[in-house]
Amino acid sequence: MEQPYQPVKNLFFGRDDAESDFADGLLRDGFQSTYASEAVLTGRKSLVVGRKGSGKSAICAHLAGGGYPGHTALITPDDAAGDEIRRFELQGLTADTAKSLIWRYLFAVHAAQHVTQHADTHKRWRAPASVRALKDFLQANDESDGGRLTDRLRRGTRLLQSATLSVKMFGFEASVSAGGEPGGSGGSEGAQATRQLDALEAGVRTAFEDLGCVTEREKPFLILVDQLEQVWQGDSDSHALVTGLLLGAKHVVPAYRHAVRCVLFVRADIYDALNFADGDKFRSDEVRITWSPAALRALARARASLSLERPLSDDELWNGVFPRRVAGEWTPDYLVRRSLARPRDIIQFLTLCRDAADRSGRPTIQEDDALEATEQFSRWKLDDLAKEYNVGFPFLRPVFAQFENAGYAVGRNEFTARFDAIRDNLHERYSAYTEQLTATSVVDALYGIGFLGVCRGNDVVYAGDSQWPVQPYEENLRIHPCFRPALGCRTPRGASDGTVHAGRVHQGSMVGAQNHAAFLRNVSTTDAGFQTDRHVRLLEETALALSRLQRQLARSGLPAASHTEVQEVIELLIDQIDVLPIPGSGLTPSMVDDLIGEVIERLAQSHARLNDLGLRDEPVTRRLADEARALRRALGGAVGGGGGSDSSS
Repeated sequence: MEQPYQPVKNLFFGRDDAESDFADGLLRDGFQSTYASEAVLTGRKSLVVGRKGSGKSAICAHLAGGGYPGHTALITPDDAAGDEIRRFELQGLTADTAKSLIWRYLFAVHAAQHVTQHADTHKRWRAPASVRALKDFLQANDESDGGRLTDRLRRGTRLLQSATLSVKMFGFEASVSAGGEPGGSGGSEGAQATRQLDALEAGVRTAFEDLGCVTEREKPFLILVDQLEQVWQGDSDSHALVTGLLLGAKHVVPAYRHAVRCVLFVRADIYDALNFADGDKFRSDEVRITWSPAALRALARARASLSLERPLSDDELWNGVFPRRVAGEWTPDYLVRRSLARPRDIIQFLTLCRDAADRSGRPTIQEDDALEATEQFSRWKLDDLAKEYNVGFPFLRPVFAQFENAGYAVGRNEFTARFDAIRDNLHERYSAYTEQLTATSVVDALYGIGFLGVCRGNDVVYAGDSQWPVQPYEENLRIHPCFRPALGCRTPRGASDGTVHAGRVHQGSMVGAQNHAAFLRNVSTTDAGFQTDRHVRLLEETALALSRLQRQLARSGLPAASHTEVQEVIELLIDQIDVLPIPGSGLTPSMVDDLIGEVIERLAQSHARLNDLGLRDEPVTRRLADEARALRRALGGAVGGGGGSDSSS
């Protein structure tokens, strides 16, 4: 007897993360090529930007797992590695530039290991002198066997900060002798470290050239950097960490003459929060990940076909495995309209539908299964949205609660009344953001992250459809269909004008990512999130400056008496910050300004004192002046994302 058709038993759409998806084979065998993946593969683009779940890591895993016809190295920093990079600093360089050097060191070591291994596979009777020099370098600096990323960063930090990187085989000693010996009067820490890295990169480049690797036929060695969200905290150190990575990666192609490429995969909210002088130089490298409804349907069909081990047509999938219609809509349109149109969203939604049918013992997915899945999926996505934007908008959960069990059509005045009822509580709970926690700014934020849309003409427009934020005269707001079930918003009733204006949702809003960045860069909340109030930011910058000075002092060569004197000044200033009241509990902008003015004065006095003692060229002496200048600029209102020291010394 012929067995009944039961696709649900074997149906599988994949995992939530790219690494597991690749291991299961669905990502490897069913990878969906997109414009972004093709642009990276061909070398046209090197900076992949996308929202969480949009497929950045899928492209990265595909390239690292054999999708790139050349050699690759994958770097995925974790918390420990992030801490090492945050702590790295060099006197005489801004935080952004200093952190670019530690990334450059990391790239150089990966490239050096690759080229020496490549030489071994050629089985030459004698490797070129440049390759032998690289092997000596790796051995001298304990980099021969790779090891943990954190350990490698720790070694690089120690070597660059102490000017003891062993690169004499690349001519570094000759380049230093013209300006002074390491640790002497030949320049700042930053200048010395830069010379060392330039020499190392020149040595690696020469080895590639001597092996004939810099040709049109040879594919460049590809370095992939992913999962930066693991080290992003939204503070100035995180800003410098990612900006330094961008600068370091940009340096790779000219440094190695196309023998090495670096591709970065950066979450959109992180990239859109960056604000640095050279940002415009990355426009041509950048590609935003977008997904059309047709591409998402193709993704679903490809994965269903792989799991069922036979090719499926659209009709077989959407009128056989799935019901043809759900709630009156064609099923794929129903699913896409109620998601944020990202691969992870669709995979999760489809899996929930499959699980509901399987629990009920059905051979195929029915409309009731899709409706049941819709409820769970909506709860997941509301929770995920709060987590995704927690760094930039930490207040989302209590704000979401104001929309519960009401209509999904919300008037601006209606929302303002709801917000005013919780405003004082929000200001107390998120006291560092009181200047920006207003009803208008929160509406802008909710629109920017895709939670709210606005009625324009006969359409409901979301941030992905338009670069324009919600205008002051635009009254009618709409909760995105994805989040309505979780909030209990079943009907449109609740609009302030009392009318039902459901509108037509743009299919383009489901794509979302295309203009997401353009909007977030222009919202009144600045960048990709709410900035802390000015006096709170100034206090944080001051605390970071003192922490940097402590670390510089710890590795300085000051005489004992001078060391103790400077240490006591720094500790006294840190104590003064520690005893300040918390924001919202008595801390005022004038108190912060007065304290920072005192810090600047004490640092300047310590700098002058060391100068008088003949210690002008000590890095910590220069650092005292650098930090005092940076704080003086910040106090005048020019607070930069990079933080840290001046480029002058």
